[in-house]
Amino acid sequence: MQMNNLVVEISMNSELFMSGLLLAGSLLIWGGIHSILAAFKVKAWFRNRFGPGADRFYRFGYNVFAVVSLLPIGLLVLLLPDQGWYSLERPWTVVFYAVQFIALLLLVIGVLQTDILSFIGVRQLLSDQASQAPLVRTGLYRWVRHPLYFAGLLFIWFSPGMTVNLFIYTVSFLFIL
Repeated sequence: MQMNNLVVEISMNSELFMSGLLLAGSLLIWGGIHSILAAFKVKAWFRNRFGPGADRFYRFGYNVFAVVSLLPIGLLVLLLPDQGWYSLERPWTVVFYAVQFIALLLLVIGVLQTDILSFIGVRQLLSDQASQAPLVRTGLYRWVRHPLYFAGLLFIWFSPGMTVNLFIYTVSFLFIL
């Protein structure tokens, strides 16, 4: 009987290990592609290939690609074999939910501080020429390079329940950012 339990445990551990490798590898590949597409040389190549008007479409296309290509990796978090890592009890759940609420507030404040249409590329898409959004150095941006990422990660880190896959997802994102 104990031998069967050992086989099941070893099998589950190898499945979790392979899930973790697949998830971390997928995120690192995604991050590499994301970084390459953000490089000035790649933007210059698009400009040379498609003309100066390509700048108007680049940021929007970059953001659409980033979101669409990240969705399957988000599905991996849900679909790959996983196990709970921890689950907090009261009073800690109340504290963690409070921090998550603060993270949501920071996200809203960060979005309001940013010209969100320019950030996602819609403003450039609708204008006759590509324009650069001004560098925001006030408010949350005075303290954090990217308050939207920070708020999102803060929300995930203070989840009152954590799974192995969610942990690998957040740690991999730290290396990408």
